[in-house]
This record gives sequence, C-alpha cells and structure tokens, in this order.
Amino acid sequence: MGWFDRLKNRIQTLNRWISGVGAVFLIPLMLVTAADVICRNLFNRPIMGVVESSGYLLAVFILLGLGYTEQVKAHVRVAIMTSRLSPHAQLILNIMTTLVSLFIFSILAWQGLVVGIEERTVSDLLRIPQYPFRLLVAAGAFFVCLELLIDFGDSVRKLARWSS
Repeated sequence: MGWFDRLKNRIQTLNRWISGVGAVFLIPLMLVTAADVICRNLFNRPIMGVVESSGYLLAVFILLGLGYTEQVKAHVRVAIMTSRLSPHAQLILNIMTTLVSLFIFSILAWQGLVVGIEERTVSDLLRIPQYPFRLLVAAGAFFVCLELLIDFGDSVRKLARWSS
C-alpha cells in the first residue's frame, strides 16, 4: 500500500467520523421539532426559538456530511450526455469537473474562513453567535476539497494506466 492509499484511507475515515458527528445532531433536531409540534397542537403554545435552532442544527448536519457525500458519490449526477462518451473521454471529463469543483470548494473554504473570523452578529431570538456556523461552512468545504483531491488522484492514476 503506497502513501497515496494510506492518506486516502485516513481522509476517508476522518470524513466518515465527521459525518457521524453531524448525524448525531439529527437527534436533537427531531426531538425539538416533535416537542414543538406537540406543544403547538395540544397546548397552542409553540416553543420559542425552535425554528431558529432547527435551522442551525440542520446546517451542522448538512455541512458535516458534505465530505462523506462526495466520498460515496451520493450527490446528483446527470449521465445522459456523459454515458455516450468513451471511457477515456469520461475519465478526462471527470478530471476536468473535479478540478472545477476543487476550485469552487477551495474558494468556499477560504471565504467561509474569512467571513467566519470576521463575523460578530448573533441570531435574532436566541442570540446564538453566527461565527461557528460560518466557520462550519469553511470546514465542510475543506473536507469536500480533501475528497476531491482523492478523486483527482484516483482519476490521474487511472489515466496514467490507460496511457501506458
């Protein structure tokens, strides 16, 4: 097993662990939402701040799961055009789209970090600071970048084998 494969395994293990942490945030999201529905329907008294806190919990869940989603290729792909290309052309197109995605997510990570560091506002009702969630955008994008680098390395290795 080479250095690339060892690095790949460590990054993928890290992304699986981080997505598991994000999944834990679904439990309080479900409990708070269910309690709010019960209180609103039975007692006509909604719980204050549930909509706000639900948005934050959902953001944590989504942002921590981005890297794992890229790892297992669970995102939406439309293969109507690409399926008609040769395997070699598909591989080259995959390299190009991976590089474009890497560029976009790198900018997202960079700007998420800049905005997160500068952020000083709090939420309206619960007065929750905004900066952790802005920094979470940077972290989620960074983990996607790691997975995209793995995809790029795998594709380049396949292309090198194809060419030789």
